[in-house]
Amino acid sequence: MIKEKITNILKNKIIILDGATGTELQNKGMPAGVCPETWCLENPQVIKDIHSSYVKAGSQIVYTCTFGANRFKLKQYKADNNVTQINKKLAQLARKACGKNVLIAGDIGPTGLFIEPFGDLPFEEAVETFKEQARGLIAGGCNLIVIETMIDIQEARAALIAVKEVKNIFTIVSMTYEEDGRTLGGTDAVSALITLQSLGADAVGCNCSTGPEKMTKLISAMKPYAKVPLIAKPNAGIPRLEGIKTIFDMQANEFASLSRKLAVAGANLLGGCCGTTPEHIKTLVRTTAKIKPKSPRVKSLAALSSARGFLLLENNKPLVIIGERINPTGKKALQQELLEGKTSIIRQMALDQQSQGAAMLDVNVGQPGIDEVQTIKKIVSLLSSISSLPLVIDSSRIETIEAALRLYPGRMLINSISGEKAKLTRLLPLAAKYGAMFILLPLTDGNIPNTAKKRQALINKIYTRAKKLGITKDDFVVDGLVMAVASDAQAAKETLDTVRWCKQTFKSKTTLGLSNVSFGMPGRPWLNAAFLAMAQYCGLTMAIANPAGSEFTNIKKAGDVLTAKDNAAKYFIEHFSEQAAPAASTQAGKIISPVEKITAAIKEGDSEKITPLIKEALSSGTADFELVNKVMIPAIVSVGDLYEKKIYFLPQLMAAAQAMKKGMDYLEPFLKKTTVANKGKVVLATVQGDIHDIGKNIVALLFKNYGYCVIDLGKNISTETIIKTAEKENPDIIGLSALMTTTMVNMKEVINIARAKGIKTDFLIGGAVITEAYAQSIGAYYAQDGIQAVKIADKLINK
Repeated sequence: MIKEKITNILKNKIIILDGATGTELQNKGMPAGVCPETWCLENPQVIKDIHSSYVKAGSQIVYTCTFGANRFKLKQYKADNNVTQINKKLAQLARKACGKNVLIAGDIGPTGLFIEPFGDLPFEEAVETFKEQARGLIAGGCNLIVIETMIDIQEARAALIAVKEVKNIFTIVSMTYEEDGRTLGGTDAVSALITLQSLGADAVGCNCSTGPEKMTKLISAMKPYAKVPLIAKPNAGIPRLEGIKTIFDMQANEFASLSRKLAVAGANLLGGCCGTTPEHIKTLVRTTAKIKPKSPRVKSLAALSSARGFLLLENNKPLVIIGERINPTGKKALQQELLEGKTSIIRQMALDQQSQGAAMLDVNVGQPGIDEVQTIKKIVSLLSSISSLPLVIDSSRIETIEAALRLYPGRMLINSISGEKAKLTRLLPLAAKYGAMFILLPLTDGNIPNTAKKRQALINKIYTRAKKLGITKDDFVVDGLVMAVASDAQAAKETLDTVRWCKQTFKSKTTLGLSNVSFGMPGRPWLNAAFLAMAQYCGLTMAIANPAGSEFTNIKKAGDVLTAKDNAAKYFIEHFSEQAAPAASTQAGKIISPVEKITAAIKEGDSEKITPLIKEALSSGTADFELVNKVMIPAIVSVGDLYEKKIYFLPQLMAAAQAMKKGMDYLEPFLKKTTVANKGKVVLATVQGDIHDIGKNIVALLFKNYGYCVIDLGKNISTETIIKTAEKENPDIIGLSALMTTTMVNMKEVINIARAKGIKTDFLIGGAVITEAYAQSIGAYYAQDGIQAVKIADKLINK
């Protein structure tokens, strides 16, 4: 009922949301360092007044004051024993304040932790954490749920799955993006949109981090691919400090004028985040009143996504390659590695296929003697971190497919769903629940149709069943079903007729497992290549193949040109120009030394290999201190450079840092006997009142990897503790972190007291709300991220 109401409103006008809660609470006397949620329960009239002021300003949806009301955030204030009740009571306060004519959105914010596979918090624990909150919000009378300010696509997925498993309720998911248009984890806006709308989000968008002008670019990028309404909730500009108070300078008229551009770009729900007030919302209502909303442009979308990229399956584009190599069938080394629980071969196969031109990676771990469900989770976690390519889950076991779909931080392709009863009954609903695409395989229990007409009938039958679950033709790819010509001379012709019918009549995407056609024949590469060219002419969308095969690759490139799918023969010319160009140097036969392997392991984040490689290097005569100073530290510095250039993102940076840490842990007993360069001593702390320490923890890990002695005091650290530590330890640098505008003021207090006590140590500050200007105003240096922090520290130490 509420879903229909919201959908109907959005057809006719833009929905106006509320503005900031945190900065309004601060303005109304909430002390720094307290838990906002429990403070509001102790001072209910304050939060009720804020809610009602937004209603008077014209907000049609008001958020509950429950942004940090999850078990992990509440635990910092010893209030985690009653999560559901806290959420319920705050939802009830919002309802009482707003009346019956305004919709109440239960607000769910991040936990402050990174979620598996990018962090230590198990995925299912994260899901259960958000379920606790969702149950309380729904019990308190919320009409819809909003999941906001997410920096990690996996945490957003966990929260969305949690809400949908509690109740089928209208759910908004909003990410927050950095200056480069990506989240801290490297997810761009379109990838996030594809992942979240496929998973069942009813509206997707962005909030916080920036003002309305820069947010317009994100909305414009998402709109062409959005099946759902888009939401935008920008800040009132960039904050600055005035005395001990955080000020947002963007006034209501400027905010509303710039936000009007968001509506024109396609935002369907508009509100304000940090620094916005009821006056901002009132002006926004007036400014957008006559703007006609832009409905979603597409009803369905053939697209896949990973945590750091997406793939659009468009018509009249070059053939898409699904790399087939991650499959133990016929590969003894990979079979043995899976039995041993190792992943090095799979890691290399993934990286090789990506460099060879694969657009997706097929993943099959079907090996007797292993726990396939646990193995697929491990491999999905690995590949999600090291590759930006979408994954294809390939298994005959439904449990394996479900485990992969639940954990994968993107939109996955299932290989495959056939007309077999068990597959239709169990796999189709899973594809619908997790929003996955799938390969439709036209065969049934004990029956492989040998003609195109029989396959067409089965394709229609499976599609009819899928439509009942809301699945469209853009949500699957039809397998033409390749059989061996050695046993049936008409096999290839029937497959090609099926591909042609799918393209011209049925209007669906298609795929083939090419190599089956040549089974049992000599000259297989040539048969496969010829078959590929014919299939391309018939309209083939993608092929499952080994991208390293030269015959396949050359024919594929030529076929793209001849079917007019490679505009101006761009990729064909690039491909053959590269082949003709003389190599700068040959690597053939080169023996890679142990220290070179260590460098590669750190840069690739291979924690599995690092210890054996260090042992090999030590046994070959390389000194421990030399390994650290001349191999490992330069390797992590190189990773930092790649991160700064946006070639690497946070998952790769963290994987490399963990590999470095594992190597250093192994070397520690050796290093105690020798001397390793110690660059200096750094004290780190998240200031009082702030319980966010993800960024600070990353900085600490990087400082250690770069050769610094780190004293990490933790989060919510009092000024007194920081000063006492500085006096006792006499560090070279003191690093302070703050994520909130309400706590950044404590940085100034720490520095002022330190200077008054004669402490001359340099201060280095950072955090989401910190700017270069603010750092200069309080006498500190500013670092945007961990890599920059290390570089600035190096300069300060050298000075």
